Amino acid sequence: MTPQLSMIGLAVADLPRSFDIYRRLGLDLPADPGREQHHEITLPGGLRVGWDTLEVIRGFSPDFTPGTGGPALAFDCGTPEAVDAKYTELIEAGCTGESKPWDAFWGQRYAVVRDPDGHGIELFSALPG
Repeated sequence: MTPQLSMIGLAVADLPRSFDIYRRLGLDLPADPGREQHHEITLPGGLRVGWDTLEVIRGFSPDFTPGTGGPALAFDCGTPEAVDAKYTELIEAGCTGESKPWDAFWGQRYAVVRDPDGHGIELFSALPG
């Protein structure tokens, strides 16, 4: 069998804080994860996104250190104005700006933030005509 991408996993320091950011991006996550330290959802099409607390990760990888970089999750915001608005909302919610919204040469309004755990979030929309 050919391997198939099935899940994107995020290591996070604070599950409720992370859920708040990703709920703002339209993912269906509970407001309060309770005592869970692992949570996953299945997106349309079957791809899963999973969150694990640092404690869970360190339970099987004691030397784990959160890094910077790595894969980013990209979200189509629908309009250039929505890219700008979502960027501002996420900065106010605790994300760090990496690339302010700009009209990219490849035909998109594009911006990048880092969530509170350093994971990249790309925001984009096609530019008109």
